[in-house]
Amino acid sequence: MAQMNMLHAINNALDIAMSEDNSTLCFGEDVGHFGGVFRATSGLQDKYGKARCFNTPLVEQGIIGFANGLAAQGSRPIAEIQFADYIFPAFDQIVNEAAKFRYRSGNEFDVGKLTIRAPYGGGIAGGLYHSQSPEAYFAHTPGLKVVIPRNPYQAKGLLLASIRDDNPVIFFEPKRLYRASVGEVPEEDYQLPIGKAEVLQTGSDITLLAWGAQMEILQQAADLAANDGVSCEVIDLRSILPWDVETIANSVMKTGRLLVSQEAPLTAGFASEIAATIQQECFLHLESPVERVCGLDTPYPLALEKEYVADHLKIYEAIKRSVQF
Repeated sequence: MAQMNMLHAINNALDIAMSEDNSTLCFGEDVGHFGGVFRATSGLQDKYGKARCFNTPLVEQGIIGFANGLAAQGSRPIAEIQFADYIFPAFDQIVNEAAKFRYRSGNEFDVGKLTIRAPYGGGIAGGLYHSQSPEAYFAHTPGLKVVIPRNPYQAKGLLLASIRDDNPVIFFEPKRLYRASVGEVPEEDYQLPIGKAEVLQTGSDITLLAWGAQMEILQQAADLAANDGVSCEVIDLRSILPWDVETIANSVMKTGRLLVSQEAPLTAGFASEIAATIQQECFLHLESPVERVCGLDTPYPLALEKEYVADHLKIYEAIKRSVQF
């Protein structure tokens, strides 16, 4: 075991993946000698050469189009989008090409070895172009997998699983936690399951569900609620697509209540899909309406970031609303 922050864990996972398979390539804007804007790929070009870790032009559509071509020919590309906010020029290549390549060819061809890494979310005073959480856009697209880790241990295990998965995976990394989250991480190779939520804390009164950087905030709210005698079950979804309906439904059937929190705006966020599914699966078990604590339906602000975010106090108030309903 070693102490790693999330960036070190991601870099370690990339190193392991590149060392075991010469067809694994790592590329993106400033990814080569510079190590990317957050230094997640530092040292990889020195170790594996410019043919396997390299810079691309500043054109996201080109990055993913190039990655699709590599994956279709048998390589294992790991493409970095510098900020998740910049992924939209590549949207067509992801949702119309990568996600549908296998289906369109009748399984004759696929780009299943593709992994797309992208730092997402707020908390760094990045304003409207460097703080977005776009996971719901891609959850609407069959053929993709969407994975979001909460800490260094999860980041390494889930990234290795994503790189080795037989489907294209978008791996959103909570950049607020890149250096803030530090923990014990095995130095050896390991994987964590995609599509399986993790129960972090058992409870009997309400189920709290989130993913990525929002997990830390959710736990703070659960601790506040515990002071009031409210027993919270805390679950990290980990994978947005596919998502673990069974674990969440089993928890809600026990607690009778569900609160979902996300960084993204409220309207049509993935919390909405969870709420709709759980009310269908658990309707006769629910003691109160499903609560959603999310970002506001505005562009992500710079000066008013603290007012915008779904913080632990907003979640705490929603917990009280739910248990007192």
